[in-house]
Amino acid sequence: MSENLRKLTGKNKNDYETAARDLVNNADTKLFKELVDSDSFLFDFVKNNVAQRIANEINDTNYKNLIGFLKYYSPYYEDVIVSSLVKYADEDLTDLMLDRFENGTVEEKIYAARYFAKIQDPLAHEFLKANAYSDNEYLAQNCASALAQWNDEEAYHIAITKLNNGDDFDKLAAVKFLVAYGNKNAIPAIFDTMKNSTMPENIAGEIPYLENLFDLLDKYYENTLLAINYIINGLGEILPLSCVFDFELFEVFERLVNNHNDSKAAIVILNAQEKFDILTENDEYTFDESKETKNEIQDIKRLLKNADKKELEKYINDELKEDSPLVFTALDFATDVLAIRELLKSNNQTLILKTAEVLKNLGNFDETARTVALLKVTDINIKAIIRAL
Repeated sequence: MSENLRKLTGKNKNDYETAARDLVNNADTKLFKELVDSDSFLFDFVKNNVAQRIANEINDTNYKNLIGFLKYYSPYYEDVIVSSLVKYADEDLTDLMLDRFENGTVEEKIYAARYFAKIQDPLAHEFLKANAYSDNEYLAQNCASALAQWNDEEAYHIAITKLNNGDDFDKLAAVKFLVAYGNKNAIPAIFDTMKNSTMPENIAGEIPYLENLFDLLDKYYENTLLAINYIINGLGEILPLSCVFDFELFEVFERLVNNHNDSKAAIVILNAQEKFDILTENDEYTFDESKETKNEIQDIKRLLKNADKKELEKYINDELKEDSPLVFTALDFATDVLAIRELLKSNNQTLILKTAEVLKNLGNFDETARTVALLKVTDINIKAIIRAL
């Protein structure tokens, strides 16, 4: 860490005020790049302090110096940079930002998209639409939220249509667009896409950014339980563990533990109990996590233990039905062989395979079960696996 960055992020008022003033007045892109490169190991409160220190030094004589900083993107300094540019925006600055949006780096385009959410120059509209599905999530998100600010309903309806078209990566991109766009009316369509996707954990992990899980449980109870179940499955592998804070999972599980008089909630709690046992018993999941995240994971584990596992297990058979969205999770905890064997008659070939594997693990996959399992299976790969069990 350079001496200037140490001063900028430090506690000495004279030092950090001088460092922030020099940063802006001298357009010190080298120091700003070092600041951005330090994002991963500076505490959030430090970055928030630095953002405020920079903001305090921006005025109508030096704001154009911020243009040099656009090459280095950080979500922590995006707001102070863009809001300052918007504050002093004129025709020349807007033309310059249009040029950055059209010809600049990805980083410059991210800032520009945020700028044009506020400065709604018609010439920026095509650039917003063109970058709304960028591989860079910050750029895609800023474009989508800007289009929402422009009340571009056509872009919204195109995204809704994309939920049913293309491959699962295209559908996930559409989900991310809709979440950034911010229209909660899209939630039922997103749930439907989640239920029919091969990437349900990824989609479920986007939904709480559009509306919090408490409100979703009130409005769409069963679909939200399914989303929570997918979030549980994705934790530590597809979804970062830090999202336990974003989604308020401790409070969500607290609500479910205190009110689990239905089979679907019981299955979700059972799944959560197992997942948080795994997360806390294997250092590979938490090795790089912050102390706060590790503590929250432990607190959630202790909370989940308050739910009586034997009481929860009484509900398992209620979800051993082909039409239950939680049937695959229920099978992970099922021990009633007769109830499990009924699922071999399912019309869902993937479910038949899962059922056969569960019976094999329980030592109850005999030739009769194999014959029943193969009756409705046409997929040659699934047939081969079942025959090999």
